Amino acid sequence: MFEGFEFVNKQWFWALLVLPLALIWYFFKHKKQTAELKISSLKGFKATPSLLPKFKHALFVLRLLALALIITALARPQTVDVSFKTKTTRGIDIVMAIDVSGSMLAKDLSPNRLEALKNVASEFIMGRPNDRIGLVEYAGESYTRTPVTSDKTIVLRSLRDIKYNTTIQSGTAIGMGLATAVNRLKDSKAKSKVIILLTDGVNNTGFIDPKIASELAVEYGIKTYTIGLGTNGTALSPVAIDPRTGQFQYARVPVEIDEALLKEIANVTGGKYFRATNNKKLEEIYSEINKLEKTDVEEFKYYNHQEKFRPLVILACLLLFIEFLLRYTVFRSFV
Repeated sequence: MFEGFEFVNKQWFWALLVLPLALIWYFFKHKKQTAELKISSLKGFKATPSLLPKFKHALFVLRLLALALIITALARPQTVDVSFKTKTTRGIDIVMAIDVSGSMLAKDLSPNRLEALKNVASEFIMGRPNDRIGLVEYAGESYTRTPVTSDKTIVLRSLRDIKYNTTIQSGTAIGMGLATAVNRLKDSKAKSKVIILLTDGVNNTGFIDPKIASELAVEYGIKTYTIGLGTNGTALSPVAIDPRTGQFQYARVPVEIDEALLKEIANVTGGKYFRATNNKKLEEIYSEINKLEKTDVEEFKYYNHQEKFRPLVILACLLLFIEFLLRYTVFRSFV
């Protein structure tokens, strides 16, 4: 009956303990409320069967019900409708610069480095509903896959479509990837601008030095988190393409990541360097970045209270009125 209700003055429910006490009192006292006449025999009286005396206890039941309703009304039941309104006061613009060189097909992460990254990055994107996100691809050169946008559907679709291809020049141009990401954020008016730069190799091509690109990031107030992706030691990596089938041939290849460079980029720009050696570690890294870069969201709650005690009081008065009428009409001869 009271589902969805709340009671402002719950202490009044202690008064309900009066009801069982009243029942006990009525049980022991109701016989004394009826006049008694002792005679030696009833043979001279004609019996007239009637059900009314059996229902006289209903008057007391009506009074108890009215009392219970009044106590419940005093507890002040009400319904509360709560509406929410959120306001993002300070947003974050994020660009994810992703290495798509052939080494990203190495199988030290499951099913390979690139697919593992895409899975984790998708969860990261969905966990940033109030921020704008863009994507940059780089290998031997770089280009913008998706400009910074608040439309997560577009970003997720673009991320899902990222794959190794021979269109981009081979190699790993970390400086180019970082510079392109900086270019996407330099004119941003967001309170915080962040680049997440991921690579599994060393800078071996490109006409922009990574240190120059990191200086550009500092100039535009862009923080850079760098991630080195790959296990320690060797990994099963593509080394050639079979001319007959067009499929990659794999061999154990030493994992080489320029951690010193990635650490320097992170330190100079005020970010942090991470090393992801397996799928779980990669998930933990993105989770930590997610916690480090929090968007300020202001939430407003609006409460609409509707008092519900009036119908209870009206019903209680109605029961008392019915009890009064019955007592002085139908049951007048018996009570």
